[in-house]
Amino acid sequence: MIYLLYGEDEYLRDETLKKIKKSFGEIQLGINYVQIDENNVSNIISDIQTPAFGFPKKLIIAKNTGLFKKKNPLSIKLANFLEENKDNLDDVDIVFIEETVEKNELYSKIEKIGKVQEFKEQKLPQLIVKVKSIAKAYDVEIKDNIAAYFIECVGTNMSDIINEIRKLIEYAGKGGEIKKEDVDNLCIKKAESIIFDLTDNLGKKKIKDAIDVLHNLLNAKEPLQRILIMLYNHFKKLYIIKLAEIENKDVSQSLKLKPNQVFLINKYKMQAKSFNKEELRSLLEELINIDGSSKSGSLDIEVGLEAVLCKYCS
Repeated sequence: MIYLLYGEDEYLRDETLKKIKKSFGEIQLGINYVQIDENNVSNIISDIQTPAFGFPKKLIIAKNTGLFKKKNPLSIKLANFLEENKDNLDDVDIVFIEETVEKNELYSKIEKIGKVQEFKEQKLPQLIVKVKSIAKAYDVEIKDNIAAYFIECVGTNMSDIINEIRKLIEYAGKGGEIKKEDVDNLCIKKAESIIFDLTDNLGKKKIKDAIDVLHNLLNAKEPLQRILIMLYNHFKKLYIIKLAEIENKDVSQSLKLKPNQVFLINKYKMQAKSFNKEELRSLLEELINIDGSSKSGSLDIEVGLEAVLCKYCS
């Protein structure tokens, strides 16, 4: 059987891979089990053709190979090979694992003769149900609004959710309840979530709190250039909301959010109320200037960001 497992949710991909490996049975690396990545992908056809000595079948796992990009000569060659040998592949299972794919010749061939499965990051209602069910399994309660806040903080990747909810469950203990302050004190927040906190403080003119949030990002070893880009993208979204509201356009379409990010629209809207269009436009221009000045060596990004925060909190 030939599988293609792809999508943003690494946890769900890995869980499916575990099931495939379990159903396959005993595996011996280098004998009936071969791992392929971008460094040895050129050998994939040879690996498929080589028999699993002493075993009835071989399992090949090809991860992040670059084969699912358009105009890849090896992809075309492999697609042709699979077509020519589709009736003679009973002694091998091949699992391709990718985060993103382009629907090239190889994708189409696997779709036709194998199984293609996409793992999208789930939407908020599904994630709340999942979080609550995990907590319930350990006799721990978490209310819907706290589960939603938890997801806003840690993101929608299931692997991150599992890791973080385990800490909260352990802290709450059997028969306990997970509170908002537990999420704040124990969870590793995504940088994007921290940017929301910074913007909240900026909108409320809380200069010390805004600077503290910036320093927390720096203490977490978040690169300054990335912080600058995230701030720019965040304020750009708020500016787009202002324009969309003025022009009577659909906000969700204007923001071009992924389906699993739509739940953030109301939060963006609430933050946009703290700024007028001119302020947001000025903020964007100042962030662009900080980027240009830092690249020329005339300004340190941290100093520039602190100056902008102080200006808009005054």
